Amino acid sequence: MSRFDPVPERLRAWARAIWRDLVALHGAARDPRTPRLARWVAIATLAYALSPIDLIPDFIPLLGQLDDLVLVPLGLWWARALIPPEVMADARADTDRHSWLPESRGGAIAVLAIWALVAGWIGWTLLH
Repeated sequence: MSRFDPVPERLRAWARAIWRDLVALHGAARDPRTPRLARWVAIATLAYALSPIDLIPDFIPLLGQLDDLVLVPLGLWWARALIPPEVMADARADTDRHSWLPESRGGAIAVLAIWALVAGWIGWTLLH
């Protein structure tokens, strides 16, 4: 690493840990030992983290990226606080053993279809 590296190693390590925990959260949300509230918080956090639509659009300087840097770790922290530690430990271990990317094309298609319907409805509403 050079001293002119735009992204310090600590920041990269933090981002990798966030990504690892998001993938582990996917597994923990599917575990039957996870309480219902924790499951809903985990699903909402994952949906926001993976969604192309943000509360504050990314084209707004600074605030557009700041909402992602605050809301995703906050949702992740809240979900981890609600999930039993043994469930999260099992999910992390499973994440380390397998791929870091969930393989659900059907889920990705469903999320994109829902966002397309919402965007279409908003567009239709604004035009009429």
